[in-house]
Amino acid sequence: MTFAILAAGEGSRLAQEGVEIPKPLVKIRGEAMIDRLIRIFSSCGATDIYIITNNLTPLTQNHLQQLQDTNPKIHVVVKTTPSSMHSFYELRLLMEQLPPSTDNGKFCLTTVDTIFREEEFRQYIDAWENSAEDGLMAVTDYIDDEKPLYIATDADMKITAFLDKEPQQFISGGIYGLNRQSFPVIDKCISEGQSRMRNFQRQLVKEGLKLKAYPFSKILDVDHASDIEKAEAFIGERVCI
Repeated sequence: MTFAILAAGEGSRLAQEGVEIPKPLVKIRGEAMIDRLIRIFSSCGATDIYIITNNLTPLTQNHLQQLQDTNPKIHVVVKTTPSSMHSFYELRLLMEQLPPSTDNGKFCLTTVDTIFREEEFRQYIDAWENSAEDGLMAVTDYIDDEKPLYIATDADMKITAFLDKEPQQFISGGIYGLNRQSFPVIDKCISEGQSRMRNFQRQLVKEGLKLKAYPFSKILDVDHASDIEKAEAFIGERVCI
């Protein structure tokens, strides 16, 4: 399966709180977040890993260049974008250059700072590989976000809406299982001047794509300096799934 990572954000909140290293290179239990994702994706049988970073952080660019030089599966786009939705669009342009594989063009897209349990992620990828849906979105009922994106579902966990202010049981976990049916949708969003991944997700529903929610026990985002300690404690927990 193809994997993709959104790592083009500025990480301004971390910088304001004294974290000098770029967000993708922030270490969680001794491992940079970008390296952790690449390792996990590789263990899940990644055929290609697409990554976008901005052109404002030479440290991240140099790190990814070194990885790309030694791993032919890694493809890097360096471009500063106005939103995560635009970052996905840039990756989509590069991903389209490869012909659809036997997984019907399925891929998994994540933000660089999403922290999850590895075994849960592998189970999620297995479920996505065997899913008949157009998208399988990772969700969690653990809410520790300033502006969460709430996920409305029916009794079968089919997604009916993405909401800003109506509390629901689940919120988005920043992990998106999608197929190439999503490409015309992102194209439309860009052509209409939309921004933000949540608006792209709303457009997926409007266009009639079949989306399903996949619950994780817990997913964290590293937005603040204090989140680093939370993430280290979380992935250090011994939990039987």
